Amino acid sequence: MAEKKEYETILYTVEDLVARVTLNRPEIRNAFNDVMIGELLEVFDNIAGRDDVRVVVLTGRGTCYCAGADLHWMKRIQGYSYQENFEDTLRLAELMYSMYSSPKPTIARINGPAIGGGTGFVAVCDLAIAAESAVFSFSEVKIGVVPACISPYVVRRVGESRCREFFLTGERLTAQRALESGLVNQVVPEGELDAAVGERVKQLLSSGPYALHVCKQLLQQVPQLDFEEARAYTADVLAKLREGAEAQEGMSAFFEKRKPKWSVD
Repeated sequence: MAEKKEYETILYTVEDLVARVTLNRPEIRNAFNDVMIGELLEVFDNIAGRDDVRVVVLTGRGTCYCAGADLHWMKRIQGYSYQENFEDTLRLAELMYSMYSSPKPTIARINGPAIGGGTGFVAVCDLAIAAESAVFSFSEVKIGVVPACISPYVVRRVGESRCREFFLTGERLTAQRALESGLVNQVVPEGELDAAVGERVKQLLSSGPYALHVCKQLLQQVPQLDFEEARAYTADVLAKLREGAEAQEGMSAFFEKRKPKWSVD
């Protein structure tokens, strides 16, 4: 049974173990403001605690994924003090981390342009699938600011060398260039976008939900460890998983040549 909750700037539904979060300001190309940031924080907090959600799909309504910050909001904050600006931008930084660290696998369904901060909504997702018509740009420098709050995730995703090029020039990237740089994982014709996302959802639903959660933790922790620390950490993670109910069921299913009980067709 589908569940739907009403928000001002986004659409949020849960059905068949999949949460779908849609940026819903198509009249201004799904640009985000303080209201959207707050609503997304609330939604991703809700998603984190739900056993009936195993995959999250993030997209934009209409023909644009996200055009970055809302210019009306930007005009309003022109007169902010440092403290007001800090509190405002800290909320954006908190949102990016909340999305990046979500215990559920996330898929960016990129149906059109992802510009400025909108590229952050690409980089924080685990998988990113783009329509061929999508374009990308870290355009902040063109208005005298920088992609600060999204930078930890973009640097991790595409590397420092690419970021030096993309952040400093603010150039437009085609979907193919984004694919080659590692910003997105897959590019498909616009008419095949839903099928491609659906296939990825199916792959994720066939995997152990707790294993996916731990896998995300592993990916966050291991890059911060030296080899000595990683030996003990990784051995501990695997030892605990092996004796757990999910892994026991997965291994039994493998030997008995059947699907695990948590696998969804």
